[in-house]
Amino acid sequence: MIENMSAFASVANQLRRDLAGAAVGRGGGSSAAPASATLVPSRGAVDPKYTWDLESIFPNWEAWEAAFTDLDHGIETYQQYAGTLAKGPGQLLRALKDRDVLGQLSYKVWYYPSLQYDEDQRNNTINARKQRVQLLIAKMQQATSWFNPELLKLPLDTVRGWMHESTELATYRFAIEEVFRLQAHVLNEQGERLISLSDRLGSVPRDSYAALSTADARFPTVTLSTGETTQVTYGQYRKLLSTARAQPDRRLAYEALYDTYAATLNTYATIYNGVMHGEWFEARARGYQTTLDAALFGNNIPTSVVENLIRETKNAIAPFRRYHQLRKRVMKLTDYYLFDALVPIIDFDVRYPYGDVLDWIVEAVSPLGAEYQARVRRAFSERWIDVYENQGKRNGAYSAPVYGANPYMLLNYNDTLDAVFTLAHELGHSMHTMLSHETQPFVYAGYTIFVAEVPSTLNEALLLDFMLQRARTREERIVLLQHAIDGIVGTFHNQVLFADFELEAHRLVERDQPITSEVLSAIYARLLSEYWGEALSPDARAQHTWARIPHFFQSPYYVYQYATCFASTAKLMEEIGCSNAATRQAAVTRYLDLLRSGGSDHPMTLLNNAGVDLSKPETVRAVSAQLDGLVNRLESELG
Repeated sequence: MIENMSAFASVANQLRRDLAGAAVGRGGGSSAAPASATLVPSRGAVDPKYTWDLESIFPNWEAWEAAFTDLDHGIETYQQYAGTLAKGPGQLLRALKDRDVLGQLSYKVWYYPSLQYDEDQRNNTINARKQRVQLLIAKMQQATSWFNPELLKLPLDTVRGWMHESTELATYRFAIEEVFRLQAHVLNEQGERLISLSDRLGSVPRDSYAALSTADARFPTVTLSTGETTQVTYGQYRKLLSTARAQPDRRLAYEALYDTYAATLNTYATIYNGVMHGEWFEARARGYQTTLDAALFGNNIPTSVVENLIRETKNAIAPFRRYHQLRKRVMKLTDYYLFDALVPIIDFDVRYPYGDVLDWIVEAVSPLGAEYQARVRRAFSERWIDVYENQGKRNGAYSAPVYGANPYMLLNYNDTLDAVFTLAHELGHSMHTMLSHETQPFVYAGYTIFVAEVPSTLNEALLLDFMLQRARTREERIVLLQHAIDGIVGTFHNQVLFADFELEAHRLVERDQPITSEVLSAIYARLLSEYWGEALSPDARAQHTWARIPHFFQSPYYVYQYATCFASTAKLMEEIGCSNAATRQAAVTRYLDLLRSGGSDHPMTLLNNAGVDLSKPETVRAVSAQLDGLVNRLESELG
């Protein structure tokens, strides 16, 4: 994920967060994909035109080594500014600009070995270089940690006066004001020390969840109707639910996985209780009214956004239910369960070779203008993309925001429909990065997750429109429509249900109510009924789904952002696809300005400027309207 680089969150901290999440992308797990020597080529056997060209970062390792030395020296000399910010606007400006220089260089020094390591994660020589940078970034974090505390010792009115006098310093106005705004919930030195001492305790429930659900989990082996035997790990579970045509096989996988979690359900409840009490402890210690307030304060997002999201999704849930009822009818199922929601409605095995889809994507984004299309073409012609799987290559896909160079995209393209949309998705991230880096100073070049998934999902929406227009067969239209609908269901409706669950659970903690597995499962069962209605057949295991959702335990109050990004995209697409030329062009201009704005303001402000107000019901309803139209088209195709 990429978080806002404003507010002088340490550049080192920022870079670590960017790369811990593999920049922005899909399925960017950090382990190398398993490879077969007979099926997956070695790196050297891949045609270079399908590999990325990293020379926009450095021409060779010698240049990288020189830059590493320069960064190390710059970190050492930056200490000269400590204790001097009160000297006046000139000194503060010099400290800020030199800090930016270090930050820009750190991006290039990090990404050069990091991207090459992802080419083949068995390469220990490059891994060693990557680890050298990690140590240097930690040193950079320590060397610049004095900056914010010292800035906060200056009277805000004094700093505002300096910014009024200096145009250059005024560039940093939003970032400086953010430091002071965030200070409202910073404790005194003793309080912050106590909070820092509790951090390790706070990580215990999260680490316990990881151990219980992965390292200590004993996943059973099942025998399918085909005679195939498979161990139902989470990865295999997802695969079986997406590919097994026989409902009894899907049920077998579902029961095997859910029973694994149910065997230690009380332990999961205890762990989750610990997570929530940790969140509530810090929220109260810092003076927040609720855990939701604490989670949203950093990006200055009103709690009404999450509440509006949940309320309006429930109010307009009918198309979601209608889609699943349609699936049940078409699949000729007597009963319909959670494990029936992923398998394709029809079999369709068309391949989409990489070379064939590039022009499609360029044409698909034509509503965004010729300059946007030209940037997409550059990504293809200038080798910004590492296309195919090779032995040892990192799995998944991501877009890396290399400041001072062009963005780079890692794929594992396999000619499937999902791979086509993944390419469009990552190009959306890369265009966002490119426009932001071209327009904003370094301090505002990054952007928050609250905005990050808007350009990626909008690119996918434009590609869907294009592919539906060019589809020549009923089967292809059905597959495309299901792909789009499943994206809405997975990225929007499921995430809103998750957000609803964790908000209710946290509010119980805030009211000093007991948290047990029965309490949590009862909440989840009620929410399944509220969202799915009669589309879902009764099933005692489904209420335990909360135990297998890692975001609840690892990243509280995170999932709602997937849904808000999707709602933002739906609202933007209403106007970008409008028949009125003037309205359409105005919407495109506002949208491209959003991409250019980077992290120069709070995300709600940036989205409002683009014509998206997530506090209003109609923004959330735009998703329902989009889904309703797609389900109508699917019903028509299916007959």
